[in-house]
Order: sequence, then structure tokens, then C-alpha cells
Amino acid sequence: MSTEDMQEEVKTQTLEERGEEAESPEEEPVDVPTYLHNLLQRARAASAGLSSLTASVKNAALQAMAEGLEAATDAILEENAKDLERFETSNGREALADRLTLTPERIHEMADGLRQIAKLRDPVGQSAGAWNRPNGMKVGRVRVPIGVIGIIYESRPNVTADAAALCLKSGNACVLRGGSEAVHSNAAIARILSDAAEKAGIPEGAIAFVERTEREVVLELLKRDEFIDLIIPRGGESLMKTVTEHSTIPVIKHDKGVCHVYVDADADLAMAERISVNAKVQRPSTCNALETLLVHQNVARNFLTNLGKTLTDAGVEIRGCPRTREYIPDAGEATEEDYGQEFLALTLAVKVVKDLDEAMAHVRTHGSRHTEVIVTRDYARARRFIREVDAGTVMINASSRLNDGYQFGLGAEIGISTTRIHARGPMGLEDLTCSKYVVYGSGQIRE
Repeated sequence: MSTEDMQEEVKTQTLEERGEEAESPEEEPVDVPTYLHNLLQRARAASAGLSSLTASVKNAALQAMAEGLEAATDAILEENAKDLERFETSNGREALADRLTLTPERIHEMADGLRQIAKLRDPVGQSAGAWNRPNGMKVGRVRVPIGVIGIIYESRPNVTADAAALCLKSGNACVLRGGSEAVHSNAAIARILSDAAEKAGIPEGAIAFVERTEREVVLELLKRDEFIDLIIPRGGESLMKTVTEHSTIPVIKHDKGVCHVYVDADADLAMAERISVNAKVQRPSTCNALETLLVHQNVARNFLTNLGKTLTDAGVEIRGCPRTREYIPDAGEATEEDYGQEFLALTLAVKVVKDLDEAMAHVRTHGSRHTEVIVTRDYARARRFIREVDAGTVMINASSRLNDGYQFGLGAEIGISTTRIHARGPMGLEDLTCSKYVVYGSGQIRE
């Protein structure tokens, strides 16, 4: 299909052509339970066939999906423009607008992400251990798909591509429900991915997108445990609260990122400045960006005096404790609410602490168990930080922005889990599988 044909197909394709029920103006809209039942039933049926596909079929589909995205760049941008036109960017929502915005470069990055996933090892069927029993029986575990995964997310259209690709490669059907603020962008992307995948041999319904934007849809979706095996929410506190309170399906939370960098008394201060600036400035609207900087009192004067100018020149608003404001006179006064705040913007809370113990106590009180960093040359304190700080990812002498599936070599990630059970930290392909036992016998019975 030519680029022009792809653009036109995205613009004009109807609900009927996508295999969904078309509604005439005279007909009553399909009620939410019926709408979801039809969508989820197809996803569950697709998961059975998807789980047994070979890696070569799935990889070919991912390549076709990547080509489809790039071919339809102009059409995707047109749909994205509709979302941006309706989006209110005042009152500190600039960070959300950045997440919502697509560009040709970001669409290319989405496509490249699919190609990278195609190159990764297929986790399905991998051995998770095997052993022999005294009676001659052989027992093993192998990785298998989870089944149908529901992903509820906000703002970022790239999640549509990443989630669909990771679920497909790991043999899972996915049900995608993006926020209403990105419905045009997400629907266009999901449509392109689904069409390309089906033409490449993926079962129909394996990539399902919920186009209905009523709040009732989410509440109903969270009760459909006969179809969905796992829910992954990605978004703000309100979304997390809704999902955890109403879901009858197991949930893996991808919660807010209140990330700290602690600059120890024995830190290389030049390194600490590079890490702090990168963690805050490189892309402040992400969940792994630095939100609170903690500095040991012994190095605070030298470190903050230099860092303050660098951050101010980069456009960062600094909110600090009284000692911070001694060294950075232009800093504003930090309130208790600033510590523990996910700013998602060029705003940074700073606090001078007495020692490592006070720093870790602050993290325990205000952190979100996402990403925590220590900058130090002291091996013993680094080891304490690793042992005692409770977070999905703990980093020594590295920017929090590196807490990412790509950077860890996992390929694209479904998100960064802040949940303890099943998976924690960046969730890649392996985390989208579970295991089953396989037993080889030769007539053994239980006596």
C-alpha cells in the first residue's frame, strides 16, 4: 500500500470496516456493557491463537506495524492536532501537553521501537528451570503469555504503540483504553497497528482499542475478569485510585515518580552536578525525572552555589529549605507539600540534610518507590542505600532518567511498575509472561 493510500485509509475507515458495529443516526447507541462484551470477547478469542504463534510471525507483524505508522504519519498528526486543539494547557498542564504532542520524529521513534522489539528474544516457551525427582519424573517450568492484558493510560499516545507491540511479542492480546484527551491520536494509532498486524497473520481482535470515552467504560472494564487477566494503569493519582478501588482484576500499578537524588558528603561534585542537571532538565515531564534534590550539609555550600546558577540558567524554578536559600538566594521557599510533589516540569525541591540517615528517612516519607539515586564515592554508604531504600530502581552515580526499558536493554517497556508483586521497575517482555509447570513422566503414580 502506498503512503497516500495509507493516509486516506486512516482518515476514511469506518467502524463497519473495522469489524465493529456501525450505528446509524436513527439507532440507539450500543450500551456500554454490550459494547465491551463484544470487544473483550474478540480479544479473548484472539489470545488463544496468539499464544501459539511463532516468533517469526510475530516479528513480521511488528515490522509491518512499524511501516504502517511511518506511512500514515501525516494522518496521525492530523488526528493529534484535533486532540491538541481541545486540550487546555493552562494551570500547570504544560507537561501533560508535551506528553500528548506528536511530531514526525516521535512517530518515527514509535516505529523504531517496534522494530527493536522485533529483534528481542521471544520470552514465550523459555525455560524457567527444570529438575529431576527421585522417582524419575522430570519437572520444569516454561514461560507462557498471561492472556488478555488491559492497559488504562493517560496523555501519551506512544503508549498505544509500545503496549500493543510488547503484548503482541509476549503472546498476549491487549485491550487499550487511553484518556479522552488523546482519543483521536490513540484511535488512529491503534487502527493502523491492528490492521497491519492482522494482514501479517495476527488474529483479529488481538489489539483492541476502547474508543468510548465515558467514565462508565473504565468502571465496567475493571469488572470484566472473565475476559481480562491483568490490568496495568499508567497515569496520575486519580486514575490509580479509581483502578485500585474498583478492579476485580489483578492490578500492577505504574504510579507517579517522585524521584530523589542524594548528593553524599563523599560525592564527586562535578559528577553530581551533571547527574542532577540531566535528571531534572533533560525531559522534566517524565516519571523518572528528578523532583527532589537532597544534599549533605558538608558539601552543600560548594555544590549548591554552583548548581543553582546552572539550574537557573536552564529555566528551573528552585524551591528550597532555609539552608538551601542561603546558598541559592534566588530560590523560593519550599513548603512541606513541595517535598513529595511530582512536578513534571522545570521545578525542583531542594533540601540540605545532616547525613545519609536523614536522606533515607526523607525518601521513606516522601518517595513513591519509583527511582532513587545516590551520588557517592563511599562504597559502604552506597551499599547501605541499595539495601535500605525501598524503590523499584536504586541507582548509584547515574541519572534517574536512565531508569527505562530501552536503557536497561529490555527494549520498549510497558511502563515502570511501582508494585511489589509480579513485576517491579521497568516492565519488559519477560514481565508480561507467567509460567506453567511441565511434567515428563514414564508411568509414575502417587503411592
